[in-house]
Parts: sequence; C-alpha cells; structure tokens
Amino acid sequence: MSAQFPVARPRRLRRTPALRRMVAETTLAPADLVLPMFVKEGISEPQPVASMPGVVQHTRDSLRKAAHEAAEAGVGGLILFGVPAVKDGVGSAADDPAGIVQLALRDLKSDLGDATVVMTDLCLDEYTDHGHCGILTAAGEIDNDATLERYASIAVAQAAAGAQVVGPSGMMDGQVGVIREALDKGGYSDVAILGYSVKYSSAYYGPFRDAAECAPRFGDRATHQQDPANAEESLREVFLDIDEGADMVMVKPAGPYLDIVRRVRDAVDVPVVAYQVSGEYAMIEAAAEKGWIDRDRTIMESLLSIRRAGADITLTYWATEVAKKLR
Repeated sequence: MSAQFPVARPRRLRRTPALRRMVAETTLAPADLVLPMFVKEGISEPQPVASMPGVVQHTRDSLRKAAHEAAEAGVGGLILFGVPAVKDGVGSAADDPAGIVQLALRDLKSDLGDATVVMTDLCLDEYTDHGHCGILTAAGEIDNDATLERYASIAVAQAAAGAQVVGPSGMMDGQVGVIREALDKGGYSDVAILGYSVKYSSAYYGPFRDAAECAPRFGDRATHQQDPANAEESLREVFLDIDEGADMVMVKPAGPYLDIVRRVRDAVDVPVVAYQVSGEYAMIEAAAEKGWIDRDRTIMESLLSIRRAGADITLTYWATEVAKKLR
C-alpha cells in the first residue's frame, strides 16, 4: 500500500449499508446453516427446553412441521437427536428400526425428499441409562472397541431409514473407519460421514444435556472428548478421521474455539463444519432477555465470526430464523 492519509480513507467504503454490503469479505447464506432438532418418543405435544428458550423436544408431527419450515427457508440441512422412551445399558433404541430417530427419518424422507439434507447424530448418550457415549466395562469405563460395534450397527440403521449424512459424535478412536466399512458393506456407500473430529470436553454443552436428556449419571466425558488446553491434538484427530473416510470434519463448540476452526480450515481440503452449541445459544438468549445486548445483531455477529474463521457450514439453533432473514 502506497497511498496514505488524507488520500487513503478506508471509511469511504463504510459510508452506507449498500457500500458495506458490496465490499463485505464474509457473507452468510441459508444453505450454510444446519438446524439441530430433538425428537422425543411418547409425548403428545412439543416440550419446551427450559435452558434453551425457543427450542423444543418435538413430537413426530411437530418435527415434520418445523422441518418443512426450515426447508422452505432454505436451511441447508437438519440434524436429528433422539430421546427414546426406554433406555438401557447398550442403547438398544439407537439402532432399533422402530426407534424414534429411524421413524422420524422416514417421515422426513417422505415429506422433504431432497429439499434439504437430513443428517443424524450417531452416538449412544441419548439412549443409554447411564448417559455415557459408549458401552461400559464392569469397572464403569468406556470400552472403546465394543462401542465401535454399536456405532456400526447404528450407522446402518440410520442409513436404512433415510439418513443422508451420519455424524458420529462419541469421539471413540477409530469410529469413522468402522462406520465407513459398515455403511459400505451394507450397501450405503453414498451416505456421507460428518466426523465430529474436534469435540472438546466443554462446559458449553450443559443446556443440550437437558434437551437430549443425556447427562452422565456419574463421571464425565473427559476420557474421550478433547482437552480444551490442546490445539495441536485437534489436527491429529482431523487427519485421522479424513484418513478413515470422513467426508466433512467438525469443530465443536464453535465460538470459544475459532482459532481451532481456522487451523483446521487451513489444513484440510474437505468441508469444515462448526457447531454453535447450546451454551453459546443460551447465553445470548439470556443476555438478550435481560436487555443487556441487542439479540438480533449479536446472533448475526456470532455466526459471521464462525464463518469468518473458516467454517463452511454452521450448526445453529437459529438456523431457520436466520435463514428467513437472509432471504
């Protein structure tokens, strides 16, 4: 740059909204957004999630309506989390053909066709009576390899019901490779895998555990989710997942880990996804309810920051609302 003030005046391009729009370096589009949705078995009306204002546990019928609304708004995708009526030690409902997510998948496949991408969370914590992400040993520790067998079965069940993308979120070693092999052997080689490659052991997940009813009954998930102190480890996890067949990779949470989003974006040539998690959502909603922040501006700024950091796709509970505004 050779020109200096007073010749150089960067403010010239900030004078009007139209100028700012024209030169914006980062933009959002409805297709960049994915809406997480909770569907619960055995309820007759949607159940509000107290810690996440505006979010509900859906019935099958209300899920269909909300999914249609999201697709009409142009939202890029939906990701389903199931809350079964009965839980057990191995999460039997997770791969039951008559399980709540499989039923909901068939509903959405029938209703929406290819109007939006229908994705599934692939884990066990919503389905186990102990609330952990895998099968437990007699000592109460997660058995990584036994858990992988369950993940493989769940992946095939979700694919058979209509999932276009499965998202293994349990952070078990080797999960992507085992799932890819199971899908291919089952005749579902066209089903994509979104690797939850960088999932931190985060305090920001608290409200989600209310929505999915999956808080662990003892201990925590620090033995398999990543230590918030670590960054280099993130790239190792990402490269392992890509080597095993992940089609996309995720960083979770998003806002507190924008540095990791950027590191991953600079390192890989597959789509990078970031999850704006329940705690991020709840804090903005709570502060806005108090009148401490401008809700709409804060939502948009938070999503732009995730996009600016390098995320191609963002999971956010505001997906439908924001998509409508963008259109």
